[in-house]
Amino acid sequence: MEIPRLNGIIKQLEQGKNVFVSFAPAEVAYTQIAATEPYDGVVFEMEHNPYDISTLRHCLQYLLNRRQIVESRSIAPAVTPMVRIPPNGSEMNQWVAKQVLDSGVYGIVWPHVSTVEEARNAVSSCRYARPAGAPRFEPRGERGDAPAAAARYWGLTQPEYYDRSDVWPLDPKGEILVAIMCEDVVGMKNLPKILKEVPGIGVVIIGEGDLSQNLGFPRQYSHPTVAGAINEILDICKQHKVACGHPHVDEKNVKDVLAQGFKWLMPKPERTNTALTMGRKISAAS
Repeated sequence: MEIPRLNGIIKQLEQGKNVFVSFAPAEVAYTQIAATEPYDGVVFEMEHNPYDISTLRHCLQYLLNRRQIVESRSIAPAVTPMVRIPPNGSEMNQWVAKQVLDSGVYGIVWPHVSTVEEARNAVSSCRYARPAGAPRFEPRGERGDAPAAAARYWGLTQPEYYDRSDVWPLDPKGEILVAIMCEDVVGMKNLPKILKEVPGIGVVIIGEGDLSQNLGFPRQYSHPTVAGAINEILDICKQHKVACGHPHVDEKNVKDVLAQGFKWLMPKPERTNTALTMGRKISAAS
């Protein structure tokens, strides 16, 4: 059997297209919305909501759509699941990443990544170990080996899972997406060095809430200082050819967000989402 591209978010980014990713609590009701609306992916929010691995696994099952699998004749999910984990980058955490990946998600959003070391830890935590001197050895993999549940959820054998469960774009056929959040002035200043020295980062998402706090203008996104910082992060991502994400997309700003060049857009999970519909129309026309 030929294995297709499984991560729909990566598939869109590879083609230079915009991705529309819902940001939802790990709750069944929100999962059912994400599963039936035309999102490319869903990020289960477990940073500010409870971290409950059992509930996450329930949500992953509710996200499966048997009819979609049959009609598409593909094991690739219609909506790609990811998780925003609780630990900040400075905590240099790995066990939470290991648990959510072992449950079957296709990527992780890491909050508050502000240094090269924190970014390297984020990528390393999502990679299995390999021999020294192997291709794409760095950042060296440190993910623990327990692939059974994830392989079954992906619809793969364990050897097939090993072959596909590396990070993209470091591994062109990798299916795991590492997204880091730039949420403070230190992270913004270090971002060029991070993107230059740490391969394997697929998306940079601007944490505009925390960033605006750090700049002294909480939630004042149109303030020149905050808007200027957001534009600076976006420009850095463009220079390094890494997709930049906007976390708060609605019908009022979706046109501007697309025009600015954001590739990762996060409308909230709701049925018949106006921002999602508008964004798709604008994106298709551009």
